[in-house]
Amino acid sequence: MPHDSTSAAAVKPAPQAKDEASAAEARALVDRAYQAFLEYQNFSQEQVDRIIDAVAAAGAANAEKLARLAVEETGYGVVEDKVKKNLFAAQRVHEAVRPLKTVGVVREDAGITEIAVPVGVVVAILPSTNPTSTAIYKSLIALKGRNAIVLSPHPSALRCSCEGAAIMREAAVKAGAPADVICCLGAPTLAGTQELMKHRRTSVILATGGMGMVRAAYSSGKPAFGVGPGNVPAYIDRSADVQKAVADVVTGKTFDNGTICPSEQAIVAEEALREPILKELAKHGAHLLSRAEIDQLGKLMVNTETHTICPKFVGKSALKVAELARLNVAPTTRVLVALLDKVGR
Repeated sequence: MPHDSTSAAAVKPAPQAKDEASAAEARALVDRAYQAFLEYQNFSQEQVDRIIDAVAAAGAANAEKLARLAVEETGYGVVEDKVKKNLFAAQRVHEAVRPLKTVGVVREDAGITEIAVPVGVVVAILPSTNPTSTAIYKSLIALKGRNAIVLSPHPSALRCSCEGAAIMREAAVKAGAPADVICCLGAPTLAGTQELMKHRRTSVILATGGMGMVRAAYSSGKPAFGVGPGNVPAYIDRSADVQKAVADVVTGKTFDNGTICPSEQAIVAEEALREPILKELAKHGAHLLSRAEIDQLGKLMVNTETHTICPKFVGKSALKVAELARLNVAPTTRVLVALLDKVGR
C-alpha cells in the first residue's frame, strides 16, 4: 500500500483545534462543577465530613498505585517517596482539617459572629513533579469548605492526575456528594487552563507549577494562591550541629529526586565552616564537581536565556544526571555539589 504522507497529519488534531477543544471542555467542566456546588453548599457538617473521610481513605488506599503511575508517566522522582507524599496529603492533611468547623457559625467573640461560607468553584492547577499528592490535598481542602473543584493536570502527568481525580470522585459520590463535585480536565492545554481560570463561575485558583503559570493565575483577575518552583538556600550558622545540618540538607535534596518545592538547592555558610561541611557532604555521597565539570553540567542542564532547567534533568537521581552530562562519578553518589564564587541571577 503506498505511503500516505498526509494520513498522520489528518488524524492528529492541529494545535488550534486542540486549544479550542480544551477550552470548550474547560467551560463545560466549570459549569458542571458549579451545578454540583449549588447542591453541595447546603450539606451539613456531618455530610461534608463523611465525604472528606471517604476521599482521604481512597487517596491513602491508592497511594502506591498513584505513585507508580506518576513515575511511569512523567519519569520524575522515586516511587517510594511519592507514596509518602500521597499518604501525607491523604492522611496528615485530612487530620489537620477534619476537626475544623466549616458549616454555619464557626466562632462568636466580643459580639462578632463568624459564619463559614463556601466560595464556589475552585480551579486547581497541578504540577508534573507532584501530580497526585497535589490533587489529593487540593481536593480535600476544597471539599472541606463545601466547594466543588476542577483539576487541571500538567499535560505530561495527565493520566496519573485524572486517575487520582477519578478515584476521589468515586469515593465522594459513594459518600453522598454530587457527581461533579470533583472534575478533571481531560485534554489540558494552556488555552484550556486559561479558560478555567477566567471562567465567570471560577471563584478561586490554587496554582502549583512553573512561574509562568503562577503569574497567569495572579493575573487572571480572580483570587489566587500560587506556589512556584522554589529555589531554596539552606544557611548553616557556626552555632549549628554541622553533621545533622548536612545530613538534613542531603535528605531534603534527594527526597523524590528533589522534585518538591522546599528541596534544598544551595548551602550558604561562613568560610570557617567550608571544610567541615565539605567533609560531611562527602560522608553522605556527595560528588564535588571540578570547575570543568561545573561548566560541562551547566551548559547542558541550564537554559541561560530563560534560567530554567532542561526538563530531561528534572526529577532524576544524581547518577542519572551525571550520566546525562557525561560525568564520571562513583556509583554511590547521591548528590552533585558545585562550589560557587558568586550569587547568580
